[in-house]
Amino acid sequence: MTGRMLCSLLLLAVMGLMMAPASRADDVKVADDELHLYLLIGQSNMAGRAQVPEELAGVIDRCVLLNGKNEWVPAKNPLNLYSTIRKGEGMQKLGPGYSFARIMLKANPDIKIGLVVNARGGSKIEEWQRDAKYYKDLLQRAQQAQKTGKLKGVLWHQGESNSNNPDEYLDQLKALIANLRKDLGEDGLPFVAGQVNNTPPLKINDVIAKLPKAVPNTAVVSSEGLKCYDRWHFDTDSQLELGKRYAQAMTKLQRAGDKQEKTHRTE
Repeated sequence: MTGRMLCSLLLLAVMGLMMAPASRADDVKVADDELHLYLLIGQSNMAGRAQVPEELAGVIDRCVLLNGKNEWVPAKNPLNLYSTIRKGEGMQKLGPGYSFARIMLKANPDIKIGLVVNARGGSKIEEWQRDAKYYKDLLQRAQQAQKTGKLKGVLWHQGESNSNNPDEYLDQLKALIANLRKDLGEDGLPFVAGQVNNTPPLKINDVIAKLPKAVPNTAVVSSEGLKCYDRWHFDTDSQLELGKRYAQAMTKLQRAGDKQEKTHRTE
């Protein structure tokens, strides 16, 4: 084989690589201004304990999930699989993040979503304060994600482990929100908290319901009508409904924030 023929073959090989279809890894690369980031944190209902039907097991189009190596991978259940603080892999199932992402994407066909899911079953809010491991882990992952997107909101579902001592809960929740907004450089970061199973009626849910009046740019989603397969954990249908409620509340907060920003620009 002559040198000229060898060069020609090498050139054809390089051109073939350039023209080859993108790999799956390439499919999850997104421009910074396209990726909308959401943090999903809390305890077991956010981690997800509901069964995942076969029809909910596939990849969510236009949605990526931050894995354990701080890389974006196609998002699919269980979304809490890469949490740095989770319990056993087999315990991670369906949470509200799945339907939340699907609904947000359907309403915004031009965006892509990046999820940072870092929940821990059984965790108390005290373990999410600024000097605690759960908070530090979340902060590290969130800051890594911010390198490739814009933080759009936080979903919080926790309170079961604090249901017997709710008196300080609102102040602790206010501190968590303030810390996240300061440490992530997002003063008005939308924050949506979910109520826990309310059978029998729990004071912790009354405390959570006070959040929007206590902290700007926050909302609460009700657990009314949701069903559990045990004392605390929502079943599949209820997790899908919970995610829908989170999406509705987050959208409302974001629209109010956009309207406020436009008003300030015209003043």
